[in-house]
Amino acid sequence: MDEHVRQMLVQGREHYAKQEFEQAEQLLTKVLAVDDRFADVHDMMGIIAHNGKRFVDAEHHFERALELNPNYTEAALNLAVTYNDRGKFDEARAIYTRIKERPTGDTTSLDPFARGKIANMHAALADAYNDANLTREAIAEYEKAVLLCPDFADLRTKLATLLRQSGDLTRARDHYEAAIRARPGFVQARILLGVTLLALGELDHAEAAWNEALAADPASVSAKMYLRMVKLQRARLSGPPAAEM
Repeated sequence: MDEHVRQMLVQGREHYAKQEFEQAEQLLTKVLAVDDRFADVHDMMGIIAHNGKRFVDAEHHFERALELNPNYTEAALNLAVTYNDRGKFDEARAIYTRIKERPTGDTTSLDPFARGKIANMHAALADAYNDANLTREAIAEYEKAVLLCPDFADLRTKLATLLRQSGDLTRARDHYEAAIRARPGFVQARILLGVTLLALGELDHAEAAWNEALAADPASVSAKMYLRMVKLQRARLSGPPAAEM
């Protein structure tokens, strides 16, 4: 590579790092015209194209990056996202599988960024299944997401809610409790845990969950409403006051 091309490459990467995509694209396009064998340049060009909603161009660059480096995880993830954007769901699923099925079969070897990104992709697919009333498939995708990122309280809560709605109250409770351990201030998880405990017949524990939610967020309308309901229910159970003699 001659010095002029090297300088364009360095400057293009610098512009990209600053998210100055227009300047970066101009320089990196010239670099690829001279030498098409930079996987990271193709990945950058793909991201620039995707940011501009030029999904066909993005797909081309991500595919070329993977041709040059089949183990380029970030490019694979970016390609999967682009396939989804283009409605190529089978191709996207194949990419997810390839990323996850490493020789050891152990997704813990993925870096945290990659795990988070894949987990959110599973969650998006779960939402799509749920919108289509395919609850079992939605639960399976959320379970994959939680397996990748067990400390993502929002994913735990969404999985728990689907389990509760499908009648699996015990597992729902377990996941709500895990979400609260991961994020103690997550009020919604505490409220929904109370709903689940009430369905399990554990009125005292449900009340405790809602009191904890209200302590975390004194303005919580749901917590206040459910606690009023508990008070009324207790009043009905206790019966009318005894008549004075």
